[in-house]
Amino acid sequence: MDALIAKLKKLEKQNYRAYQTIKGQYDFTDFDLLIDSVQADPYAGDSRFRAVRPWSLTGLAWLQEKSAAYQIAARDYLARQFALLAKQDNLISIATTGPVVLDNSAVLFTEQGIELRFRIKLPADGRLILGKKAANLITFHLPKIIRKVTLERELDMVEFKKHCQIIDEQEWLREQLDSKGLVSFVANGSTLPRESGDSYLPMKNAVTFVSPAELEHTFELPSGEILTGMGIPTGVTLIVGGGFHGKSTLLNAVEQSVYNHVPGDGRERIVTVDSATKIKAEDGRCIHSLNLSNFINHLPFNQSTQDFSTKDASGSTSQAAWLQESLDAGSRALLIDEDTSATNFMIRDQRMQALVDKSAEPITPLVDRVVELSTSGVSTIIVMGGSGDYLECADTVIQMHDYSPMDVTAKAKAVVETFPGDRQSENEQPFTLFKPRALNTQSLMTQLQNGKMRVGSKKGQQLRFGADHIDLSALEQLQSSSEINAIGWVMFSLAMRMDWVSASGEEIDALLAGDWRANILPHGDIATPRTVDVLSALNRYREATFKPAR
Repeated sequence: MDALIAKLKKLEKQNYRAYQTIKGQYDFTDFDLLIDSVQADPYAGDSRFRAVRPWSLTGLAWLQEKSAAYQIAARDYLARQFALLAKQDNLISIATTGPVVLDNSAVLFTEQGIELRFRIKLPADGRLILGKKAANLITFHLPKIIRKVTLERELDMVEFKKHCQIIDEQEWLREQLDSKGLVSFVANGSTLPRESGDSYLPMKNAVTFVSPAELEHTFELPSGEILTGMGIPTGVTLIVGGGFHGKSTLLNAVEQSVYNHVPGDGRERIVTVDSATKIKAEDGRCIHSLNLSNFINHLPFNQSTQDFSTKDASGSTSQAAWLQESLDAGSRALLIDEDTSATNFMIRDQRMQALVDKSAEPITPLVDRVVELSTSGVSTIIVMGGSGDYLECADTVIQMHDYSPMDVTAKAKAVVETFPGDRQSENEQPFTLFKPRALNTQSLMTQLQNGKMRVGSKKGQQLRFGADHIDLSALEQLQSSSEINAIGWVMFSLAMRMDWVSASGEEIDALLAGDWRANILPHGDIATPRTVDVLSALNRYREATFKPAR
């Protein structure tokens, strides 16, 4: 530490680039401080630091014996505590992930001890170094934060253990869904509405969730607590009801619960299968060599849809593509809101069938495929307020009224019998699960080299990948720029192969297995992404090259 203090004081009023000389490792007696990268000027990205404190000095070695989910929760809690303490000085920051708990690299548990990864904006006066201020920040204020975050007696252990237990129990609940035949579970007492459209906070005085008796499921948690709530079964589920009664609110809670939520979020007792994917229309996106024949066929001028590509997809084509790509990624549940869907992809009613003959309509609407998807092991949850034709396909129908759910499945079946539909199914061939395409990783490497190998999140929901930027704003389930950074690094790993590889969920699963972060830079803003989101990014990369599987 003394060596670092001496260096910083000597740098006082020197050109900012002289800060580069402080890179290295320093002994602070009870922890090691590592300065991995130093910003080139005051306006560049903040400098990257790490601190490693041995287990024997923390009183937290018992965490090493806990489950993987418990340890992820513990690391998340420590990162949040670091962030709270760092608020006192806005020059220090650490990556956190909003209301969800991700497998984040901001805090790691290693054989050596607890490793904290954070950033510091090194002090400056214009472009001149403020060495004395930097020394005070790094060698006086920073050690206080590090020691408080990594010492058991400095932490609120009741709150800490509650945080970890709730996350651990969410993971346990998610693991029970398959055996119960469920896609999602929403516990009684959950708060679904958010404070506002741009807030993650639960709405104050909101109606809390209570399951209808017909869909009620009960779990005994490992702690012995009995938890009761609504189970959404596998198959085809419709969420219906009048406008402003909570249909989309329920779907949003389900889609966000592929992740675990922090205590107090209101959704910490809601879980959904982790591969569940929300799809919607996305005008203008690119599609690469995709087999769309399950949904689109006999295009004008005999264009094939078995190897379909476009740089400017329509709403219906983009939604069909997203569905097919989700199947390639291994998704077992599709989440759809009619408000963000292409109407002609969802339904073609009797009158339109009479007006426009099927021979002139390339699209096979989802209503004619959704049961086949279910038979193939892919469940669908659809918010539907405008088309009764889906009632014939539904296994479960949930009506939201005043933000409260009712099971109206029996009533829906009676409505179908009373008002039988006359539209004709437009299936022309059986639904097929196609082999995933192949990806030319050389196309990724070319763009990396053109952009000086730069990878990382940019401007919200964009991924900078080499010379290009990939727009990921349509991926509503992404929670953090840390996930986007990680997606970029997975794509970087693929690029290093310089060959054709299967663009499949299995391929990405293999890349994300084990300690996959060991092969990338020691950054603190990396969070393990879902496989389906990695492939969604690849599919939206306009410079990527694919070919159909042979």
